[in-house]
Amino acid sequence: MRFALIGQPNCGKSTLFNQVAGYKAETGNFSGTTVTFTESKVRVLGEVVELVDLPGTYTLAGMNPAEREALAYLTARQVDVIINVVDASHLIQGLNLTLELMELNIPLVVALNMMDDAARLGMKINGLQLQQMLGVPTLPIVANKGRGIKPLFTTAMETARSRQPPERQRYNQDIEDAISATMASIDGQFAPLHPEMVAIKLLEGTPQLIEQVEKKLPGLLPHVQATQKAIEMAHGQQVGFVFNSERRNQAALIVHTVLHQGERYLTWRDRIDDFLLHPLLGYVGLVVIMLIFFQGVYGFGRLVEPPLLAILDGLTAFVITLVGTGTLVSQIVTGLLQGITGGVAIVLPYLLPFLIGMGILEDIGYLPRIAFLMDALMHKLGLHGKAIVPFILGYGCNVPAVMSTRILEEKRDRYLAAALATLVPCAARLAVVFGLVAFYLGPALALLIYLFNLFVIAVTGKLLSRLLPLDSPGLILEMPVYRLPTLRTVVQKAWFRVREFIVEAWPVLIVGSIVLSLLAYFNLASYFDILGRPITWALGLPQQVGVPLIFGILRKELSLIMLGQALGSTNFASVLTPVQMITFSVFVVFYIPCLATLSVLRRELGTKAMFSIAGITIVIAFIAALIARIIGVIALPLIGI
Repeated sequence: MRFALIGQPNCGKSTLFNQVAGYKAETGNFSGTTVTFTESKVRVLGEVVELVDLPGTYTLAGMNPAEREALAYLTARQVDVIINVVDASHLIQGLNLTLELMELNIPLVVALNMMDDAARLGMKINGLQLQQMLGVPTLPIVANKGRGIKPLFTTAMETARSRQPPERQRYNQDIEDAISATMASIDGQFAPLHPEMVAIKLLEGTPQLIEQVEKKLPGLLPHVQATQKAIEMAHGQQVGFVFNSERRNQAALIVHTVLHQGERYLTWRDRIDDFLLHPLLGYVGLVVIMLIFFQGVYGFGRLVEPPLLAILDGLTAFVITLVGTGTLVSQIVTGLLQGITGGVAIVLPYLLPFLIGMGILEDIGYLPRIAFLMDALMHKLGLHGKAIVPFILGYGCNVPAVMSTRILEEKRDRYLAAALATLVPCAARLAVVFGLVAFYLGPALALLIYLFNLFVIAVTGKLLSRLLPLDSPGLILEMPVYRLPTLRTVVQKAWFRVREFIVEAWPVLIVGSIVLSLLAYFNLASYFDILGRPITWALGLPQQVGVPLIFGILRKELSLIMLGQALGSTNFASVLTPVQMITFSVFVVFYIPCLATLSVLRRELGTKAMFSIAGITIVIAFIAALIARIIGVIALPLIGI
């Protein structure tokens, strides 16, 4: 049995999914596309159910790939029940999609989420009356607190077993006549799809069905086009807007009946945006919040790293005394232990608090506000507004950031957004900054590298916008309300991402560490150092840094682990100057993204675009690191470093 979760962006749909899936989920692709969905198996009333979290969408008739594939999934797969998650505090918008889903002839359950926010806004919703007017089960939930989830899924199972589809709401008579005439012309040619649903989507101009009509019933297309023109003439607007307006009017009528607007209670959540989204003070708040964030990550890492390093270095020395030195086996064991040490003592102490901090900012609702602030700033520099979305995702990982560019309609926009997303310092790159700059030189300099990164991205966006000229529209972004994150959700989310590091990245780090030990044993490392010497010489870095930079393409954390091996010490202050630490970190922040990101770039944009973006990042990394080196030479002595 399969349940499908669908709802508008920011309705809490994925929060509900994660509550029941426990972050034990797999990501798949829609057939023939790169648009992803998430699925997991859950047990409901003793039966194992496949639960799928479809992309957030405002309508099934949307133009971007995610919205189109949501409709394709619901019509092409065997879905036993749709769970439509609706934000109770934005009821009209949510019901607009609900009414559209009712036309699919699939059993439907409505989950009224964020009931606590609705109550805070003075909204009193008559749930029983709403259920009667819609004709489908309607249940209140608060997904982020786990309230109402069990009754929701119990009802969904009962609805799926009943196999009773909802009865759709009716349109104006002229539209109903057009639907009936189109149904008669279809004559069951699109089975097993319900003919009424096919007729409605054809009249709306849904691209997938139009393509099928051209193949199966080419003679039907003129009839559909003539009917569309008649509807447009009668209503004075495009047919897609006519259907949407009809649904919205019905949704407004339902809400007017079931919703009583009481007194709104103003709280700190209503007033805080006056400061955090202020044209000037908002940026001050952003810097302060990010400084606290960096200080917290740095403080935890500085507290945990030294004792872990001491313990693991002592263990490594003990093991080496047992196996001896100078042999091939001892070299492999040394590389293995150094890889393990690097992951435990250098990466995890910074990666874990970073992911927890990002989870808190995400659950609170501050990340979209960062996107809004940065859009307002970067748009003046020519940066496309929608590029902010993958830009924000990139701070977790560049892979989903590049994948998110598929929401952009134009190829030029996708290329620009992907190029900028690869410059965003992901968690792995920031681990290098924290482990090198923040630990030895202080969090303030780490924050300066972060701000310098924003500046470079802005300048790059300006230059690329001029090279790829096109009107740059503003960013339309819905701001979720502020919410207090739950400890369980934040910890689970952080563990889900740390687990990815342990399973996917750590083995690469260990293998890379062993490879470097073997290169040193067979005296081959110098050849790789020669390849990178033009860059390391110009940047004033030791020649041995070439190997970490080259192999860092596998995983960015690997460059830090291998740096300690290449220089013969994990006490970087004894082998690198402060200027060299900053220069190395800045170069790592910008240069070629990891192999996983390169793979996604090739899949999303093509081989040519992948190589061009990789080349751009090398040039930017070299220039940025050179500038950082010059500034460091001048400024660090002045501040006593």
